[in-house]
Amino acid sequence: MNIGFIGLGVMGRHMAGHLLRGGHALGVYARRRESAEALVQAGAKFHDTPAKLAAGCDVVFTIVTAASDFEEVVLGADGLVHGLKPGSVVVDMETISPAVSRAVAQQLEKKGIAMLDAPVSGGPMGAEQATLSIMVGGKPEVFERVKPLFACMGKTITRMGDSGAGQVTKACNQLALLVTAQGVAEALHLAERLGVDAAKVREVMLGGIPSSRVLEVFGKRMVEHNFDKGIDTRLYHKDLGIVLDLAHQMQIASPGAALVMQQINALMGQGKGRKDLAALITVVEDMSGTKPADK
Repeated sequence: MNIGFIGLGVMGRHMAGHLLRGGHALGVYARRRESAEALVQAGAKFHDTPAKLAAGCDVVFTIVTAASDFEEVVLGADGLVHGLKPGSVVVDMETISPAVSRAVAQQLEKKGIAMLDAPVSGGPMGAEQATLSIMVGGKPEVFERVKPLFACMGKTITRMGDSGAGQVTKACNQLALLVTAQGVAEALHLAERLGVDAAKVREVMLGGIPSSRVLEVFGKRMVEHNFDKGIDTRLYHKDLGIVLDLAHQMQIASPGAALVMQQINALMGQGKGRKDLAALITVVEDMSGTKPADK
């Protein structure tokens, strides 16, 4: 297929690369051309605007930061909508509000353009290794058409329902991830305060019921106080805002989300928005008035 890709950050550049290596013709757009340089050298074609990119594409993937970015690249003055042909497909893989995703899908449908919302889980490592979990909302026939492309980027590919269902699933994913990360931070800090090696506590928990990818990945970084890898905390802050908005709209309780949002707010206020989520443990340490020895 002729594929377009917008959003060449820490995850997108790997995902686009897998599509290129899968034998598809790849066009790319980025606000900073240098972000696309490695892909251009590998055979991708750079375009000056999303509209120009869209003109020759069957499917265009986006994985940008926020809902406003997505709306701009799709519906803006130079957006995809001005170049896409009827019958083409837009796939939004960033994490945004289900309401925004559905609204954009409705606008595209008026032009005969299909859309899938397909946010991902697995982080930069999953993007690099093509092992992402991809949760998809949209019409089944469109999903089946795009599924071979998803297979270039991920292992677990599931249609969750109609438009917006992928984004709802991702919100639930982020809620579980973030509340678990808070629990891991508190458990490891408690161990350290009581004089027990937090690294050994983590190893024991990995062999029991508390075992999880959150404990494995983020727990290791918490023990090491290594906060320079992974995905920026500011992005989780955005995701948790989506969760709380959905809970508010549905008038349901989400006390865990509200608690973790306060912790993440504290990190943001300390200028740690670009640190890894594992920095949550520093908020717990600050609240107890102690810091572990520098590591």
